[in-house]
Amino acid sequence: MKDKNLLGPWVRRFLLEHLVAERNLSLNTQASYRDTLTLLLPFVSNQGGGVIDRMTVEDLTPAIVRKFLDHLERDRRCSAVTRNQRLATVHSLARFIGVRSPIHLAWCAEIRAVPFKRTAKAAIGYLEKAEIDALLNQPDRCTSLGARDYALLLFLYNSGARADEAAKLFIGNLHLGASPSVRLHGKGNKLRTCPLWPKTATSLSHLVADRDSADSVFLGRTNQPLTRFGIHRIVTQYATLASSVMVLAKGPTMAAEDIRHFQPTTCHPPGAQKCCGGMGFGATGIGRGSRSSGLDVAQTLLVAIRRYRAVVARLR
Repeated sequence: MKDKNLLGPWVRRFLLEHLVAERNLSLNTQASYRDTLTLLLPFVSNQGGGVIDRMTVEDLTPAIVRKFLDHLERDRRCSAVTRNQRLATVHSLARFIGVRSPIHLAWCAEIRAVPFKRTAKAAIGYLEKAEIDALLNQPDRCTSLGARDYALLLFLYNSGARADEAAKLFIGNLHLGASPSVRLHGKGNKLRTCPLWPKTATSLSHLVADRDSADSVFLGRTNQPLTRFGIHRIVTQYATLASSVMVLAKGPTMAAEDIRHFQPTTCHPPGAQKCCGGMGFGATGIGRGSRSSGLDVAQTLLVAIRRYRAVVARLR
């Protein structure tokens, strides 16, 4: 880099070298960082009156960053959460430059001193067992699309998968033998395995019969993989139908994520297979399992003890 004061070469290295090569972030995260800079750079150019391709690092001052954040909330009607997300990108860019260019350490410290705004955490909604039953009763399983939609809704309920995870699920990730399970590739490139109920495994078996393991599990009318937007549309469609049968807490605004947060207090008969919900033990570990996992406390503690012993054994 010939001129370390120019901002453009730093942005290019940040997007291509840091995000992709060094951190290997997901495509969605890369797009979020890119979109932030797409909004930020023209704003800085307009505020400073300089040409965008000749802007220097010092042109991105803390005062301009604060004005940019105010612009997001006031003019673009962004929430405080989105504002903090954009600020995190600016902090990350400043740290990237400061680590590689000591002459910009003071500038980096000033930029990273711009604080995040405190936000209220949204309440996590969930569905009662009766609401889930009403939702699952809506698809017409006598038709191919109805059978697909039923299998999709049941799979979302059983596994707690996000809409994006279900959309990118391949047949090869399903294990429908004696102990049926599914391997999900989630946010942050995290992999997790979740057991499947017998009725879920049966529905999926009929859905993927005589198909290649490299195919997507859930296909649309044209045999193309469903997108997460298509899955949200399907959930909303059946939520509207279920609302005519009983009053749903979410109503027609229900999303696929609402199915993940099912009621954890459902009683299981003796010997019944326990479920492993989206925010439960199969998704994020024991820390959040008590909020929506069907695993009982004793079983959860037993698994935790086994994991602890395994870690201790490896450290020895």
